[in-house]
Amino acid sequence: MYTSTDLVKLRQIMAESPVHADIIGRLLASHRESVSTITHEIRNPLTLVYSSLQLIESAHPEVHTFRHWDALHQDVIYMMQLLTDLSDYNNGLSLHRETLNTSSFLKQLVLSFAASLEASNIEFTSRTAPSLPPIEADAAKLKEVLLNLLKNAFEAFPEGTSGSIRLDADTVRAENTAQLPDTATSRIWLQIQIRDNGCGIPSDRLEDIFTPFITFKSGGTGLGLPLSRRIIEAHGGTLTAESHPDTGTAFTILLPAVAVPDSDSCGTE
Repeated sequence: MYTSTDLVKLRQIMAESPVHADIIGRLLASHRESVSTITHEIRNPLTLVYSSLQLIESAHPEVHTFRHWDALHQDVIYMMQLLTDLSDYNNGLSLHRETLNTSSFLKQLVLSFAASLEASNIEFTSRTAPSLPPIEADAAKLKEVLLNLLKNAFEAFPEGTSGSIRLDADTVRAENTAQLPDTATSRIWLQIQIRDNGCGIPSDRLEDIFTPFITFKSGGTGLGLPLSRRIIEAHGGTLTAESHPDTGTAFTILLPAVAVPDSDSCGTE
């Protein structure tokens, strides 16, 4: 499995010559196709197994009293989710870009997420600066990243407890941030930060959260955050995290803008 560092090095080699770019491009495409084929071939029979379990439950409800039955059921569900996440991770570099009106895009996203919290004790607030710059992005995949980060923030609170989640979106200049990728050329960047005051992440675990298949969440596949970072880096941006136990966590996304905004203002509440 390629890491983010591997992919950065490959991009640097590809930039050296068209020949390198062509060879590595074909190798990466072949790798993605192989992983897609494997996940597809495994998912098909696994789906049949899951369907068979459902048929057995329907005809014989008493199976729920059998020892290990529920564990078997959950294991099959987990494997199906793992295959889905693996497929998504494998395709994280494939983007369908369009010029995105970031203000409108973020407004719809925060309204949707806020509605999902109505029955909880979690307070959600957001602030977007005026005249956010447009970006060239895959809207569906960017939405997937943001919702995954917001979901992680929500899950930082034990069920039934109260807390707060905040999303901020601003325009920043390259000279005002040190988190840009080595290949950055844009002067203007869109910055999105998602912060919670939940349980936080221990410092010795913080570097591992972006490593595939490492998870500290019960039932997790360990691919959600690595996929999110892969998608953001495919856009030419960065995804970083800061966290302190019992204080909270902040994820920061930086994406290159395609136009300079009319104003440098960072907005008001």
